[in-house]
Amino acid sequence: MGHHSASVWDFSVATEITKDWNGIDQIVLRNPQGASARVSLHGAQVTSWRNEQGQELLFTSSKAIFKAPKAMRGGIPICFPQFGNCGSLDLHGFVRNKMWAIDDNPPPLPANDSASKTFVDLILRSSDENMKCWPHSFEFRLRVSLATDGDLCLTSRVRNINGKSFSFSFAYHTYLLVSDISEIRIEGLETLDYLDNLSHKERFTEQGDAITFESEVDRVYLSAPNIIAVLDHERKRTFLIRKEGLPDVAVWNPWEKKSKAMTDFGDDEYKHMLCVDGAVVEKPVNLKPGEEWTGRLQISVVPSSFCSERLGLERTGLF
Repeated sequence: MGHHSASVWDFSVATEITKDWNGIDQIVLRNPQGASARVSLHGAQVTSWRNEQGQELLFTSSKAIFKAPKAMRGGIPICFPQFGNCGSLDLHGFVRNKMWAIDDNPPPLPANDSASKTFVDLILRSSDENMKCWPHSFEFRLRVSLATDGDLCLTSRVRNINGKSFSFSFAYHTYLLVSDISEIRIEGLETLDYLDNLSHKERFTEQGDAITFESEVDRVYLSAPNIIAVLDHERKRTFLIRKEGLPDVAVWNPWEKKSKAMTDFGDDEYKHMLCVDGAVVEKPVNLKPGEEWTGRLQISVVPSSFCSERLGLERTGLF
């Protein structure tokens, strides 16, 4: 692929609106090299992300229920204004179950964010319905972009348009597709404190030099570095997760027993998925009237050989 292709690439053809099997609009983003991403207006959920060879990089359960108002099991659901059960709302909040709209005229993001990227801007405004369970007025903007190098980037902006402050927790609940969970290693979370959801959110300190999996894991790692590596030994590839405005990292794999108990999840599918979420859990964001919060996640896939030496250097600068 020549580097010149991007300069003549017509970004208007790079964004297509199609319908999913429920007739809900979804936006397909493509880059010149053939990578793609799909975003549903239902929940503003990224439902697919493929590399330039057309290989899917996100997990979706074969038993996922694709029926509103339920969020689909897989892809990247957005958890807001609550992550997990750490508040009074339904699990993971309500925006993942709402219909979003395309925002054709969003306030500008920093200039470098749209250079050589295909992107779509979505918006959700608070409604009378959500005011009943969560009485706060907000505007939530999400930009999903696909870079020329295939990186997937999600930028969330939450604005308080209310007369009173509110606080929230948040996560990009990212289902990564992996070859075999027992071959997976996460680097970047060693020595950190974490809250263990399998032990009533008790706080522990990570002892391993990397995180590996041999049973159910449901943890929130606190004040994590802004770059995390998920190494897939069998595929010899690594997901690099870079984050801004998201201090915590949730890590989840349901393992066998929990998988069998979930109706929208295959009994053995835990072997091929891992959730690694950029999140705000321990210290919720507090927004005063008129204030805006931004949380950004960027996922890249690189050959595993490249990783360990580079990570040390990249720790200092995020991108």
